[in-house]
Amino acid sequence: MEIYDTHSRPELQIVTLIFICVIRLTALRRLKICCENLIFTPTAFDGSPMPSQPLVQTLQMLTPAMREVVERMAAAKLPALYTLDAAAAKAAYAKTADVLDVPKAKLARVEDFTLVARDGYAIPARLYADSRDGNLPALLYCHGGGFTTGGIFSHDGVCREIARQSGAAVVSIDYRLAPEWRFPAAVHDAWDALETLARNGHRYGIDPARLAIGGDSTGGTLAAASAIHARDIGIVLALQVLIYPSTAAYQDTDSHQRFAEGPVLDKPLIDWFFAQYIDWKDRADWRFAPLNAEDVEGVAPAWIGLAECDPLVDEGVQYADKLRAAGVPVDLEIYRGMIHDFITLGRVIPQARQLHSAVAAALRKAFMG
Repeated sequence: MEIYDTHSRPELQIVTLIFICVIRLTALRRLKICCENLIFTPTAFDGSPMPSQPLVQTLQMLTPAMREVVERMAAAKLPALYTLDAAAAKAAYAKTADVLDVPKAKLARVEDFTLVARDGYAIPARLYADSRDGNLPALLYCHGGGFTTGGIFSHDGVCREIARQSGAAVVSIDYRLAPEWRFPAAVHDAWDALETLARNGHRYGIDPARLAIGGDSTGGTLAAASAIHARDIGIVLALQVLIYPSTAAYQDTDSHQRFAEGPVLDKPLIDWFFAQYIDWKDRADWRFAPLNAEDVEGVAPAWIGLAECDPLVDEGVQYADKLRAAGVPVDLEIYRGMIHDFITLGRVIPQARQLHSAVAAALRKAFMG
């Protein structure tokens, strides 16, 4: 075998250098493509996007279908909501909120009306029911969106599906949003809507003796606070449905550390949402942080559904533990490989459809009792 001494052969030195440069450039291009597919945080030495190690670990935890959704979201290169002003953030959220939701079920009744709040404000509401029975049990539903975005429109498909599968009516409300309406406006709207249905449900074909309260994310916060309020004023609820609720005053749990970079719901977005809604000095109030409620004994039984890869998962578990310690029956489900807000991804995520069915089954069981 002939051995070449590149030190004595200048032409070979040049060829070798060119070869090394080609290899390095090819590697950098592959690294860039890989990073773009994995998405997110800028740290790569060649200036291309590169995910941090915690985010890489989170992406590896996701189901393949969920990972694909996250990658497509990143590829869309939409501005983060927290980089926008509140009006622009509301509009941006509205454009994409139900893109991947289940097809809208056709129901026997879909009716818009208003419920009067304590200050005379007309709270927009929409009733969904797959029956014209005039005495249906009902779930009052509070949408998620960080107290700042979302509305009846963003959870229309979800509410239709729960109504279709449960046989109950679902009443979704447009409670007032931040920053125009800060804490506790949203809480009061949820309470006033619940009290109206408990007093006058027959006007809407609803049985006031068979009511439940529910919501997702910050809507879950409103539902948990409403369940405590209902107990305090003597309204008996059949169930509280809490879907990855925010329950803590401060975001300092382990899961907030693990999933601080998301995907989708990350620390900057959580901080931005809460800054729109509530003053720091008020954050220990149990109406914002149900974990701080002094006593939850005697509140409605709970069905709690959480996402494994969600900053809020730990505080959801903590609230389930608090309820159980007070003797409240709790059914807790943690959906593996899921991220925050997956309930609205039913068109492509099977676990979202499973969650719809689980909520419907829990309602049927609660109302039968």
